[in-house]
Amino acid sequence: MKYEKDAAAIIAAVGGDENIASLYHCVTRLRFGLKDTTKVSPEQLKAVPAVVGVNDAGSQYQVIIGNDVPDVHRAIVTALPRLATAEPDPAGAGSSEPTTAEGNLAKRTFARFLDFISGTFAPILPAIAGAGLLKGVLALVNSFGWVDPTSQTYLIFSAIADAVFFFLPVIVAISAARKLGANPYVAGSLGAILVYPALTALLAAGDPVSVLGVPVTAATYSYSVIPALLGVYLLSWVERGLTRVIPSFLKLTVVPMLTLVIVAPITLTLLGPLGTFVGSGIAGGINWALDNGGAPAGFVIGALLPLIIMTGMHYTLVPFILQNLASLGYDKFLPLTYVQTFATAGAVFGLFLRAKNKQIKALSLSTTFTALMGVTEPALYGLALPLRRPLIATMAGAGVGGAVSLGFGVKAYVLAGNGGLPGLPGLVGETFAWALVGIVLSFVVSAVVSFFLKVDESILAPAAAAAPATSTGTASAAGADVTPVAPATLATAPASPAADEIISSPLTGDLLPLDDVPDTTFSQRLVGDGAAIRPTVGIVDSPVDGEVVTVFPTGHAVGLRSDTGVEVLIHVGLDTVTLKGDGFTSRVHAGDRVRIGDRLIDFDLEKIARTHDLVSVVVVTNPDGFSLAPGVSGPVRSGDALIRVSPADTNQTLQETNA
Repeated sequence: MKYEKDAAAIIAAVGGDENIASLYHCVTRLRFGLKDTTKVSPEQLKAVPAVVGVNDAGSQYQVIIGNDVPDVHRAIVTALPRLATAEPDPAGAGSSEPTTAEGNLAKRTFARFLDFISGTFAPILPAIAGAGLLKGVLALVNSFGWVDPTSQTYLIFSAIADAVFFFLPVIVAISAARKLGANPYVAGSLGAILVYPALTALLAAGDPVSVLGVPVTAATYSYSVIPALLGVYLLSWVERGLTRVIPSFLKLTVVPMLTLVIVAPITLTLLGPLGTFVGSGIAGGINWALDNGGAPAGFVIGALLPLIIMTGMHYTLVPFILQNLASLGYDKFLPLTYVQTFATAGAVFGLFLRAKNKQIKALSLSTTFTALMGVTEPALYGLALPLRRPLIATMAGAGVGGAVSLGFGVKAYVLAGNGGLPGLPGLVGETFAWALVGIVLSFVVSAVVSFFLKVDESILAPAAAAAPATSTGTASAAGADVTPVAPATLATAPASPAADEIISSPLTGDLLPLDDVPDTTFSQRLVGDGAAIRPTVGIVDSPVDGEVVTVFPTGHAVGLRSDTGVEVLIHVGLDTVTLKGDGFTSRVHAGDRVRIGDRLIDFDLEKIARTHDLVSVVVVTNPDGFSLAPGVSGPVRSGDALIRVSPADTNQTLQETNA
């Protein structure tokens, strides 16, 4: 499988199999529900060739892949088959709360809300986008008079395009249930009740309707989403409660029946009308701002849209966009997503025209075309965000395009699901000309601003050069907390030592082969080759003359770069990141100069050994171009020769040297 090695590396970097609660993907991103986001190694993820970038959106961890995300997702599911059917956390978060000190109730609640909305709509967007694009194509061919709108063929294709929107409550209910851990088919039945033809006709007749004496408000639920969301949320709680009290032999039939008997009437009498009212009110407020804000509002919203998209907050507007399309026949927010897409393409195109580094130039051109086709994540996360100034250019272009869009009342008539060239049929209508003006201006302005803004290409050039050195192997089931030395630190480092370099032992203890480490992340050399030591003294000394590159906040690991460019990671114990620094004291900081024997870390040997395996590893994280000859086994003292690093291949071990 093409992405087998990438999948293994991604699994390891997000904390291993046991840390993954759920996984799905949208158009460009893997979306992980993780039990503990502190176990994620962003740098290790970014070093995977298939990964463009990462985004921590509260309880959901997003790994940006690009066009090949289905293939990468398939490779991960092949490695971990349980993820094909794994349901998110029933609480609705999809994962446990991040264990960060700054977390608070408001932030956690908002993160759960974003995660619920995005987790519900991201999986169904392909269906909505496909049907929406077909509606746009039908509108286009009809506007040119190429078809007879009363013909049977046209009506059938219209039904194909419109069915997913008519039955949206059913689709939303199924997706929301999967996110909440409820039975998706029982939830789908609830959604079907909302659009059942006989019930719809009864409510539309104009006569009073009641259930068990409670009035049922007349409402049309076809094309709606919020009533289904509210109903399924209640259903998830009712279903869990009934499951706890109903005997096992009755659960198969009695729990679904009682769930529907309880939830459906409440949805029809309370939640459905409430959802319709709330949805109409919020959509009305958004539309008021879009209708009355004019060009200034368009500039502000357009300029902020790249940041909104990066946080995932744009998903919260999907229900209201769909409601506008259903009730008004158009939406004014969607055109802003088009100008943001083309602004992103323009920013990286301007970078392409200016860049000197060949790799960045090639990446800029390729991501320009990708963005023009509606997939902006590679450009946004791979170039604009790390280089910063292309992001400023994107915001400038999106602001200008947004001003034109709202200033001239540009409308989108279908949710095409693609803000690039393939999605243009979604804008076909009376304001199509102004839509094109806004799109072109957004691209041109971003390209010009990006071209004239000076960019520090060295930010990305070293990382691009180091990318081929990514580890290959299988993922750690234990999910070790490993982050290799940042690739950007290679900017001034020599490619390889001019002569043999000796990596000294940073620890005193018993030397053992890396193969014997009870963690496959290390034993299979996912982060580099080297040796392991079971320490008998709680002191870590520098094994090289060089610079401290990384000191982990928990104090359990440190990354160094020798004066000849060899990058060394020292990791004390296994999974010791979970101690959160308890028992560790760092003696150095990133950027410090060190010599062999300088103290790096003190650790409480006895305290840590009570709960964790103290086997520690010393690995070279940039092994390409080097030949390593680590010691094999036996006692070792701090300062003894541990690993020989050579510019040419050698099989010599250091046992004789240590002797």
